[in-house]
Amino acid sequence: MSLSQAAYKVEQAVGHNDNAITAQDVTNPANDREKYGDPSVTMQALVWQGKNVVEIVEVPKPKVIEDRDVILKVTGSTVCGSDLHLLHGSVIQMSKGDILGHEFCGVIDEMGSAVKGFSKGDRVVASFQIACGACHFCDQKLSSQCLKTNSNKTEHAMYGGNTAGMFGYSHFTGGFAGGQAEYVRVPLGDVNLLKLPEDVPDEKGLFLSDVISTSWNCVVDTGVKKGDIVAIWGAGPIGQMCADFSFINGASRVIMIDQNWRLDFVKEKYPKVELVDFSKLSNTKGVVNKLKEMTDGLGPDVALECAAGEYAKSYAHKMEIAMGLETDTSELVNEMIESVKNYGRCGITGVYVGYTNHFNIGSLMERGIRLIGNGQAPVHLYWHDLLKRIQTGEIDPLKMLTHRVKMEDMAKAYYTFDKKEDGMQKIYVETKFSAPPCEGSPGLWVPKA
Repeated sequence: MSLSQAAYKVEQAVGHNDNAITAQDVTNPANDREKYGDPSVTMQALVWQGKNVVEIVEVPKPKVIEDRDVILKVTGSTVCGSDLHLLHGSVIQMSKGDILGHEFCGVIDEMGSAVKGFSKGDRVVASFQIACGACHFCDQKLSSQCLKTNSNKTEHAMYGGNTAGMFGYSHFTGGFAGGQAEYVRVPLGDVNLLKLPEDVPDEKGLFLSDVISTSWNCVVDTGVKKGDIVAIWGAGPIGQMCADFSFINGASRVIMIDQNWRLDFVKEKYPKVELVDFSKLSNTKGVVNKLKEMTDGLGPDVALECAAGEYAKSYAHKMEIAMGLETDTSELVNEMIESVKNYGRCGITGVYVGYTNHFNIGSLMERGIRLIGNGQAPVHLYWHDLLKRIQTGEIDPLKMLTHRVKMEDMAKAYYTFDKKEDGMQKIYVETKFSAPPCEGSPGLWVPKA
């Protein structure tokens, strides 16, 4: 049994808090078909089978179990860098058979009796978080911090409070089956779905679910403004969108730090972005020194962390993570703090799950650096505005899309994405319910034998 699974056993033994208004730990209808699954219909779904193992399996279609539930036919989903943290067991409280996937869109198939404002057949995108729509945070559209959809006691103890429930993201965040499947149940569906207009195809609308909203939140929450020089750690889809959104919000320059072919992709798609290959720098202060050199010795105004805390660079941090002495490395955060100019701003959007060692709190305090945890992005705060920006063409999600994948090949796509092979960045996963590809969508991926 992995540490991730053992942590869930502890949570089961201790028991949840009593704040949630929707069912917890419904991560696969097969766990109790009579209670959660359709008695006669099955579907394909991608499930977590243990550390570094995912698999496409056949499970029951979910059914309506609460009066505000919506059942979707999934027409599009994707794999996010955050999903790799689940694959690796870095996020605790996974259980064998959990259905993954927090980004998805689809067509409404069934609805509970209390759902208002939607009809069967509506095309919709789901927010990756599950919000009640009426608590202290939901009243402010801060949906990712909803008080009534996640009753996990371990998370509350670790963090001093709970986040909202999240689709396909472990029992630590409520235990909800995800959308990497042919059908998905959306609790409180009248709050957590957004209708997609005819002029926005699924290949664009899907990404309002997470990556576009998360990137926008990273940029505006960290306070990027006119004239700023912005440095971004991580050239994946979040980093790419943050580059675009930094320019939209007035940045004068954007510098991106990563390595290998990912920088080549950015060079082709985002020619205004300046690039730093950290693998070609000679010492532990190489990134800091290079950024100072590129900014007249002062450093960038803003640093954005769009990678994650599990990717240690030094042997010391790799060993400490392996031994359980920390859950996340502080290396990238320290680079950010040391790189920005005095009174600079640093925003963390990449996933950090617990505790870190060797954090440079001295530089933070003495130089007046603002370190901002951007949090899980409050999708509901932004998605109406961002949808309009997609409609006008100001935002083009297809720029980051590299592969189109069949549902049955999704497990292979996970491993290819994890190994950073085949130029795979952001994928669109089609199901038997998907519409034909829109203009500009990549061709169908053929996995290597």
